[in-house]
Amino acid sequence: MRGMSTLPLNLYTAAQVRELDRRTIEDRGVPGYELMTRAGAFAAQAIDRHWPGRPLLVVCGAGNNAGDGYVVASRCLAAGGRAEVVALVDPAKLKGDAAKAWHDYLAAGGTVTPWAGELRPEPGAVIVDALLGTGLDRDVDGEFARAVMAINASGHPVAALDLPSGLHADAGRVMGVAVRADLTATFVGMKSGLLIGQGPDLAGALLYDDLGAPEDVFTGLTPAAVRLTGQDLARGLPTRPRDAHKGLLGHALIIGGRPGMPGAARLAGQAALRAGAGLVTVATIDDHVPAIAAGCPELMCRGVSGPRELAPLLERATVVAIGPGLAREDWSRAVFDAAFDADTPLIVDADGLNLLAEAPRTRSDWLLTPHPGEAARLLECGTGDIQADRLDAYARLVERYQAAIVLKGAGSLVGGPGEPPRLCSFGNPGMAVAGMGDILTGVVAGLAAQLGDLPAAARLGVLAHALAGDDAARDGQRGLMATDLLNPLRRLLNP
Repeated sequence: MRGMSTLPLNLYTAAQVRELDRRTIEDRGVPGYELMTRAGAFAAQAIDRHWPGRPLLVVCGAGNNAGDGYVVASRCLAAGGRAEVVALVDPAKLKGDAAKAWHDYLAAGGTVTPWAGELRPEPGAVIVDALLGTGLDRDVDGEFARAVMAINASGHPVAALDLPSGLHADAGRVMGVAVRADLTATFVGMKSGLLIGQGPDLAGALLYDDLGAPEDVFTGLTPAAVRLTGQDLARGLPTRPRDAHKGLLGHALIIGGRPGMPGAARLAGQAALRAGAGLVTVATIDDHVPAIAAGCPELMCRGVSGPRELAPLLERATVVAIGPGLAREDWSRAVFDAAFDADTPLIVDADGLNLLAEAPRTRSDWLLTPHPGEAARLLECGTGDIQADRLDAYARLVERYQAAIVLKGAGSLVGGPGEPPRLCSFGNPGMAVAGMGDILTGVVAGLAAQLGDLPAAARLGVLAHALAGDDAARDGQRGLMATDLLNPLRRLLNP
C-alpha cells in the first residue's frame, strides 16, 4: 500500500490541504474523481488489512467525504465483500465527484438506506465514518450529532476517512461531538489536528497516502507545523572531541527551590547533568543546600539570599534556567529580575512564568516553557482558550514575548520567531506527574549549555524527554516517576 510506511513530517491546515487539492486538480491536471477513487481504494485496502473479510457499514454525509465513503463501499463489493451505506443526506442531492461515486456504487449493486435515527450493523461489521470532512467550522448538531453518538455507542470497530467527524482539522478539538475511531486514513496533506490536542485519542492508528499528488504542489506552502522524529536526535547532537573537558561542555545554572521545595531544583539539576552539561550549579535558599548536595553530590549547590550573591553565579553560567520550585515571594522576584537582566541565555519555567505573567516584558535569547495553564496566564485568557487552538496560542506567545517557546501538552509545540513550530507526538499520560516539567527544564538547560543554541536545545530536549517517558513507561504508565526518565535520557542522548 502506498504511503503507509511513515507519516509525513509536514502538517497542514484544512485550508492548505484544499489548496493542495486545487493545485493537483487545476494546475497539474489530475481529475478530482481520480483523487477520490485513489482515496477510497487506499482506505478500503487499509480497512481490509486491519479487519480482513469483515462487512462494512458506511455512514455517509455530504460532499467529498461522502464520496470517499461510496468509493470504499464500491471497492468492498468489487472484492466480493459485503457493504451497505446509511446516508444522512439524500444522495440524489450530491454534486460533482461525490455524485459520480454514488452512481458507481449503485452500478456495483450497492444499496443505500436513509438514516432513521439508529445504526444496525450486522455482527462483525466495521463502521466507516464518511460523515463530515475537513471543512467543519461549527459544532456538530442535529442528526449528524446523533449519528456520531450512534457510531461511538455501537461497540463496533470504526474507520474514519480523512479525519474523525467532529474533530477540528487544524486545532484537534472536538466540535460538540466527535467520532472515536480505531483507524483513520488521511490523504494528500497531513492535518495538524490529527496530532494535536484530542486528535491522537480520536484518530486511532493513522495511515497516510499522498494519492500521487505531484511533489511540486507542496512547493512554497509553509506547513502549520513540522513533526519531530527520533532521527532528529542523531542529527542534532554533535560528536564530542577526544580532548573534551568539562569547561568545554557548558555550565548550566538552575535557580529555584522555595522553602519545602528542594526537589524541583534538584531534579532540574540532575537532568542537566544527564543531558551532558559539563558543570551544573543549583542556586537556592540556604536551608536547601545540604539536602540537594547530599542527594546528588555531582551538583554544585549554592545558597543565595538575593541578587548580590547570585551575580557571580550568573557571570560564570553558560545558560540560566529559573523557575523550578521558585514560588512567588520577595526572594523569588528579586532573583528572577536579576536573571532576566543578566546577559546570559535564559530558560523560564514554572513559577518563573507566573512571575513573568505578573509583569510581562521581553528580552533576547530566551525560552519560555509553559503548560496550558501557564500559557493562559501569559496571554491573559482561559486555559480552555489555549487548548481550543494550540497552534494559535503558540503563535501568540512567540509574538508577544519574542521568545522561543515550548507549549507543553498533547502534541507539544516548540520553536521560535520566524519558523513553523516543531510538533512532538511522543510522550504518554503516565508523564502527568509532579517533577516532569523540572526534568524537561534541566534537559533543555543541559543541552543549551553544550550547543549554545536555545531553540535547538529546546527541540532536542522536548524530543528526548518525551522519548524517555515512553521508554520508562514500557512497564506501565501508572506509577511513573520523574526520576525514571534519567537513565533512558542518558541512552537517548548518546545516539
